[in-house]
Amino acid sequence: MGNSYAGQLKSTRFEEVLHNSIEASLRSNTLVPRPIFSQLYLEAEQQLSSLEGGSRVDNEEEEEEGEGGLEPSSPPNAYQLPPPPEGCCTTDGFCQAGKDLRLVSISNEPIEVPAGFLLVGAKSPSLPDHLLVCAVDKRFLPDDNGHNALLGFSGNCVGCGKKGFCYFTEFSNHINLKLTTQPKKQKHLKYYLVRNAQGALTKGPLICWKGSEFRSRQNSNTNSASLFPLLESSGSLTAFPGEPAPGMNSGVPVGAQLAGTASDHPSVTTATSPAVFNGKDSPKHPQLAKNSLSVLPRPSALGILPNSGPPKKRHKGWSPESKSTTDGGFPQGAGNRAKHEGTSMPCVPQPGLVGPASATFPLVASGEPVSVPDNLLKICKAKPVIFKGHGNFPYLCGNLNDVVISPLLYTCYQNSQSLSRAYEQHGASTMQPISEETQLLLTVYYLVQLAADQVPLMEDLEQIFLRSWRESHLTEIRQYQQAPPQPFPPATSATAPVTSAQLPWLAGLAASSCNDSVHVIECAYSLAEGLSEMFRLLIEGKLSKTNYVVIICACRNAAIDSCIAVTGKYQARILSESLLSPAEYQREVHYELVTGKVDSLGAFFNSLCPEGDIDILLDKFHQENQGHVSSSLTASSAKKTAVLDASGAPVCTSYHPEPRGVRPFQLAVAQKLLSHVCSIADSSTQNLDLGSFEKVDFLICIPPSEVTYQQTVFHVWHSGVLQELGLEKEPVTKQRAEQHVLKLDTEAQARFKAFLQNSFQNPHTLFVLIHDHAHWDLVSAVPNIYSQSDPSVGLVDRLLNCREVKEAPNIVTLHVTSFPYALQTQHTLISPYNEIHWPIAYSNGVDLYHESKKYFGLSEFIDSTLSGHSLPLLRYDSSFEAMVTALGKRFPRLHSAVIRTFVLVQHYAAAMMAVSGIPQMKNHTSVETLEITQNLLNSPKQCPCGHGLMVLLRVPCSPLAAVAYERLAHVRARLALEEHFEIILSHPSSGITVGNHFVKQLKMWQKIEDAEWRPQTYLELEGLPCILIFSGMDPHGESLPRSLRYCDLRLINSSCLARTSLEQELGLAAYFVSNDVPLEKGAKNEALESDGEKLSSTDEDEEAGTEGCFEAGSTSEKRGPVKRERSHSHDSASSSLSSKASGSVLYGESLAQPSGPPQGELSRSPPPGGPAEEGRPPGEIQRLRVSQGPMVISRHSPGPAPQPDSSLRTSRRNLQVPAAPSSQLSSSSSSSSGSSSTCTVPAANVLVLQASQCSMAKACRQPPIVFLPKLVYDMLMSTDSSGLPKSTSLLPSPSVMWTSSFRPLLSKMMTSTEQSLYYRQWTVPRPSHMDYGNRAEGRVDGFHPRRLLLSGPPQIGKTGAYLQFLSILSRMLIRLTEVDVYDEEEINTSLQEESDWRYLQLTDPWPDLELFQKMPFDYTIHDPKYEDASLICSHHQSIKIEDRGTSRKPEDLYVRRQTARMRLSKYAAYNTYHHCEQCHQYMGIHPHYQLYESTLHAFAFSYSMLGEEIQLHFIIPKSKEHHFVFSQPGGQLESMRLPLVTDKSHEHIKSPTFTPTTGRHEHGLFNLYHAMDGANHLHVLVVKEYEMAIYKKYWPNHIMLVLPSIFNSAGVGAAHFLIKELCYHNLELERNRQEELGVKPQDIWPFIVISDDSCVMWNASDVECAGERSSREFSWSERNVSLKHIMQHIEASPDITHYALIGMRKWSSKTRGREVQEPFSRCHVHDFLILNVDLTQNVQYNQNRFTCDDIDFNLRVHSAGLLLCRFNRFSVMKKQIAVGGHRSFHITSKVSDSSVAIVPSQYICAPDSKHTFLAAPAQLLLEKFLQYHSHRFFPLSLKNHGHPVLSVDCYLNLGPQISVCYVSSRPHSLNISCSDMTFSGLLLYLCDSFVGASFLKQFHFLKGATLCVICQDRNSLRQTVARLELEDEWQFRLRDEFQTANAKEDRPLFFLTGRHI
Repeated sequence: MGNSYAGQLKSTRFEEVLHNSIEASLRSNTLVPRPIFSQLYLEAEQQLSSLEGGSRVDNEEEEEEGEGGLEPSSPPNAYQLPPPPEGCCTTDGFCQAGKDLRLVSISNEPIEVPAGFLLVGAKSPSLPDHLLVCAVDKRFLPDDNGHNALLGFSGNCVGCGKKGFCYFTEFSNHINLKLTTQPKKQKHLKYYLVRNAQGALTKGPLICWKGSEFRSRQNSNTNSASLFPLLESSGSLTAFPGEPAPGMNSGVPVGAQLAGTASDHPSVTTATSPAVFNGKDSPKHPQLAKNSLSVLPRPSALGILPNSGPPKKRHKGWSPESKSTTDGGFPQGAGNRAKHEGTSMPCVPQPGLVGPASATFPLVASGEPVSVPDNLLKICKAKPVIFKGHGNFPYLCGNLNDVVISPLLYTCYQNSQSLSRAYEQHGASTMQPISEETQLLLTVYYLVQLAADQVPLMEDLEQIFLRSWRESHLTEIRQYQQAPPQPFPPATSATAPVTSAQLPWLAGLAASSCNDSVHVIECAYSLAEGLSEMFRLLIEGKLSKTNYVVIICACRNAAIDSCIAVTGKYQARILSESLLSPAEYQREVHYELVTGKVDSLGAFFNSLCPEGDIDILLDKFHQENQGHVSSSLTASSAKKTAVLDASGAPVCTSYHPEPRGVRPFQLAVAQKLLSHVCSIADSSTQNLDLGSFEKVDFLICIPPSEVTYQQTVFHVWHSGVLQELGLEKEPVTKQRAEQHVLKLDTEAQARFKAFLQNSFQNPHTLFVLIHDHAHWDLVSAVPNIYSQSDPSVGLVDRLLNCREVKEAPNIVTLHVTSFPYALQTQHTLISPYNEIHWPIAYSNGVDLYHESKKYFGLSEFIDSTLSGHSLPLLRYDSSFEAMVTALGKRFPRLHSAVIRTFVLVQHYAAAMMAVSGIPQMKNHTSVETLEITQNLLNSPKQCPCGHGLMVLLRVPCSPLAAVAYERLAHVRARLALEEHFEIILSHPSSGITVGNHFVKQLKMWQKIEDAEWRPQTYLELEGLPCILIFSGMDPHGESLPRSLRYCDLRLINSSCLARTSLEQELGLAAYFVSNDVPLEKGAKNEALESDGEKLSSTDEDEEAGTEGCFEAGSTSEKRGPVKRERSHSHDSASSSLSSKASGSVLYGESLAQPSGPPQGELSRSPPPGGPAEEGRPPGEIQRLRVSQGPMVISRHSPGPAPQPDSSLRTSRRNLQVPAAPSSQLSSSSSSSSGSSSTCTVPAANVLVLQASQCSMAKACRQPPIVFLPKLVYDMLMSTDSSGLPKSTSLLPSPSVMWTSSFRPLLSKMMTSTEQSLYYRQWTVPRPSHMDYGNRAEGRVDGFHPRRLLLSGPPQIGKTGAYLQFLSILSRMLIRLTEVDVYDEEEINTSLQEESDWRYLQLTDPWPDLELFQKMPFDYTIHDPKYEDASLICSHHQSIKIEDRGTSRKPEDLYVRRQTARMRLSKYAAYNTYHHCEQCHQYMGIHPHYQLYESTLHAFAFSYSMLGEEIQLHFIIPKSKEHHFVFSQPGGQLESMRLPLVTDKSHEHIKSPTFTPTTGRHEHGLFNLYHAMDGANHLHVLVVKEYEMAIYKKYWPNHIMLVLPSIFNSAGVGAAHFLIKELCYHNLELERNRQEELGVKPQDIWPFIVISDDSCVMWNASDVECAGERSSREFSWSERNVSLKHIMQHIEASPDITHYALIGMRKWSSKTRGREVQEPFSRCHVHDFLILNVDLTQNVQYNQNRFTCDDIDFNLRVHSAGLLLCRFNRFSVMKKQIAVGGHRSFHITSKVSDSSVAIVPSQYICAPDSKHTFLAAPAQLLLEKFLQYHSHRFFPLSLKNHGHPVLSVDCYLNLGPQISVCYVSSRPHSLNISCSDMTFSGLLLYLCDSFVGASFLKQFHFLKGATLCVICQDRNSLRQTVARLELEDEWQFRLRDEFQTANAKEDRPLFFLTGRHI
């Protein structure tokens, strides 16, 4: 993780202020011992900065802190070794690369030691008798005195030579130390190694690691004096429970971490929540004490044990389970457990239902009990919150309801005490923790600088402690590094520590500058007297201005007792309320409502109204206006010319519904999800076999919210996903969509069980279980934590984490959430590699996804508010906050949520009355609420259709929401506004209720005909003017419509927040804005409802004093144009807190015309950041900058001064509008600014019409405005040192806790992935969290393999993304079960002669040998892949052959071949991507087979034609050895076993299959398990030597035949040649072997299969004759069959051994009946051959060939008089594979820098020319040249099919426009009759001695026919010409000699051309 404190800490403003105050105190007080302070503060900075080398150490620390995001975290006693990399060596004494490191083994070997390194011996616990040799940088080793070793490590491995190990942990793993404790160089590097006289390496002297041992002894001696007194006074010591911070209520939001030890005082109330949140200006680096404060801190109760505490910092996670030695010795948080586990604990009963936060008690206490005064709450107006600090805490008795005691500060101190152990790896000393005195002093400094409206935050305090300790620690390190060598360590610091005697005095001094905000009480004997003194001062009212009381008892020698009481009314209220869990909060509010405690609040409000009771006013207004609608609100848009639709209804032209569709972002996320699923399937873990699934099904689980449910159903219904997945036919009904959405309520269990049953019954369906809103309900379902009586508790855990889901191989779980933090802990089930984060829209300023809308989320809201470009979107209402504060003091017993709700409802009611024509009520509302109400009521009038805006009023507490609804509905009814806007009360468990009038409007707008239709989602309320009262403790993912204009979050529970709860509230306002109009422009060009009024009202925060006093002082004078005047007021809510708005506000939206402030005002404005902003909190400055920008619309409203009796404020405002309506405007504003005058409606209406525009159209261009509580606003607007809003440093979720206080802050530069790793490292789940039991702590095996997490901002479109993912996943699965096969018609079918000869029986299963021998051989090539090959002429064909069309371009050959997409059958052959249960064993993935467990065998035989012995290598897996015979003994490979011809096994394929392959290790179809239907068979892959390793990796359980290296560049002919020769040789060996067993040689099975690596499926055609058996009429059908079926059928043929070559048709969808009519043909066979190696003994493949070698071989076999039979009823499908095969041969220039493309014409050149030589085999160049340019040699032959080229003993492809006639020169060979043919050319290719002059003379040639003789070299070329007497009939010229374009060493081929005379 990034470190938030890089380098030395910078001075902060806070420190300067403190520094100045201390200096002032020093000057005024002569008794202060100056040296302490000058050392402590004034000189610390200089000391620190003057030390050299500091930055290097600091940076090293940064790196260490940043490393190890996923390192496992575990207690120090059980150090978890990280898993070694896959395939590495783990043998003791060897490094991971497998090299020996033992001294005895390598003592005599030369070892290279870099300069500055020494060889040392390391001890391994597993090899006690050996030393391991290591090379270590001597700077990191100590000198002779045991000092001056640099901290850290740098070393090299002498075995494998790997360099640069920077961490000893990493190095110890590499050399396989296999430690069970934390790796520590001091412990394991034991001896120096030296060379003896013989030069051998031997053990030298011991390495002197003295420093650390000496320091720890010294410390323990120093501290021994203080050990016993402390133990005596601390009471009985008890064992520590073994669980971290146990028993936390899962619902308790905790803002401060509760890691390490919990409270040592069990309490009735678990104070688990934070001490809320600092607002604006808390210090970023409060490093006050710097290095000097914590020099010799006092150890705590049990002393400092050498091996206790968290591990070294490098090993990040220290589990809070480990026992803390600094704990006071009390049980951790026993009270917390008692609360949930029923342990009986002595506790005081809670009186009544007033609230569980009433009191907490210690179990152990000392001294006299302290009595709490009776009238404390009544007098103080708030319950003091007492934070227990250090030492013992006294008993309390008496009025315990009026105090709250919390252990949070104690926990914070404890954590900070233990954090130093994370740095012990420095080794120089046992690090001292920060002392208690320092902690307390820093706490006082922190409290002193808090503003009056800020609340202490434990996270801030922790960071202060951390930085202070770290500073002193770094100083210590630097001193160690720079000290000269000496026998004793230097003193730890030049300055004296803070003693307990000095502490009260120093604390008092620090508090002296804060105007009594912090009061320090010093006690002589115990805390009891200090508490009593505090209660006395509180009762006497002497602490009225004091917010914090610090009580210190420092009477004993070295220990202090302390506590801190929060007495400020504001702070105490918030802190005490923050200790309530959500359930307790709801109960408390409900209790106050039920018992009528709130009635006094209502009475008070009524007393505020000068005209008497508000209800009386309402009734009076109702009676006056009964019978006619309020005149002020008559919709006057009728006068505007409206566009009408066909039915005569008005149509809104400026608003268009949003088109549906998948956005680019959603598609990108869907594809990312798909790629993650594919990577799970592709991994070697076999956790997901995508190939076995045929379809996709899904279930979406959502929280129990009716609106979310309907919304999700709607998405599923309209997305088309059900049709796409084939789950439903068109049209899909809503009921069918509901089947796929599950609401997680009490009825969910039965439906989920049905889902599991379905998944079990359909193993070939992939079920995607989508858990939407996944951060909701993470409660564990494990019993004992909660009562199981409530079935809804832990429902998510019970369903989604059940064993069936985890183990089902066909269920993938996808968690979807906007707030993933609680799922990113050390115990999470989700691998970090399975997290998908929403992509960022911009990278380096480039828009990555072009979208028409821009997303506006929390960060955009904050940026827009801070940027000052436009009016702020995030605001708070200062007058509302001030009134709430004042009422909080008046009604201390009421929960602030109740007060806030009643105040806000009152404001809304008053605003509605003011707008409706009771103008005096505007004094009783705030400007913000008035603006909201004004725009809500005016918006429908600006649209011809009546579209309006939505106001979201968030009331989390349901009872309060009901109260708000009733009150607002009542006011609306009395004002006769029922048809102007709707008020909707929403609760998660219920649907939406909308009045009939508004339903009609919605139906008309949305063109809905259904009479029964009712809106069921908030999205369907688009355009409806309404107040939506949104209740429920948490939003559940409900989406809001685009007409949302105001998001009023003033009532959210701001005292008790975690990051998740805060962000999900703000997520309600997330919005998409049209991208075409930038926000700033939109703000300038529209009549915005946000105007200058807004600024002036949100700018008042620092004027509201603690007591509600409003002071007009120098601050407001400095403001420039936005000026305020306020009269002083007393603590009277009536006078101080109602705000008087000027009349212009009433029509705020209409009046704000685009205009800036006048020039004079601009010139008067101080520049942003100028002097006017000094001393102002950052948030305030930002808002002030907004008000100073050119956008400000400042108003001046002429009118009477404020009424003296009401002490209200009015703002001087300047209003600029166009000249025309100015008279009306001035009359309107002047008359309405008096407190009792009435509104002049006509003026307002004119303006409304002028600015009228549909609010919906505006809403599309501008996000909603959000109103927040002041606390939350300050938290979002203030940043911590990382540059992020303070809210991000909160505890991420109530259900997790921090692992340590010792953690960096989140960084602004972190990506979502890095943030995830941060939380995975620094958080652990609480016991109530469902992941708590998953103890894997980051190890890979702890993650669930089929679980993914999708996170993205709220409302950004995650539902659309995952529905799109389901669609493309389904498409991919279908695509996975499909394959592209070649689908081409047979060629040259018209050239077949329609002979009278027919094969008699159509239905014969096998050929009849006698009949078959009579069949003529069909020379014509019919395989479509040879469409570009030369035609072979035979005497059957007529001489006149049509032109065969134009040739293709070479590059088009592959592209243009026709394919068809076919569904894979169950008998298909597969590539390496297929995994299924059945073929695990076949593939060698079975656990019984060790991967790579195979042996290499050489197999040699001699072959006379090659003139040398051929040596092949077999790689034979252990599982396949039974197919071979090995010599005994020796294990030498002797032969491959062959069956007998007479064998009749149904489960065995007799013919071994050989598959030559190159470049297709992944894509070749070598998995024949399914094709063979599980039958036993022998399959051999024939690979080139250089590809052996990669094929072996992918196919570990296949037999490999490795060709000799000389064939690395050879073509397929070489492979075929070697296969055939090997198999014949093997046949001979088997005949000899089995002859000894009595088997006749002719009985050995002579066939092998030579198959292409792209044969994917096999088919059989079934033919039925229409009539008798001999009838020629038939019908036929084709079906998919297994290769086993075909092979066994062919192998069972009678007389099979008489056939030399058997094959089958190539499949084509265009196959015609007459092609299968003849069951057998005597013709060419290709692709899948069954070869008789016995009969073809004397017919060889040409080992030089690259192309057409099968045609060449077929012709040789036929001419030798052997039978070729094609089974026409069988066909093979060939898959299109785009890689490997013949495409792996590339012809390139030998000159490396030549980038010019090589064309076929350059493949040959004249001998001895300076032609560019090519890097390709000569044979390949020859074949390719002849294919494309043979017309250069045979010009007469071009398109002259009647006069073909005579090709002797070989077939070479001369291109499609030239025909050839093949003849064999062998005696007795079968050739066509050539006596009547005249040839246009003669091709002699490497002719042997069988070709003689007399043989050639029998053929006739045209005059001018050409000859081409091809030989291996020029010499043999001349010899051939002479031997064949060619010069007799052919004329040669010197220039007619050519060679292939090869260099001499590549052995080019030479040709000579000549003309016939």
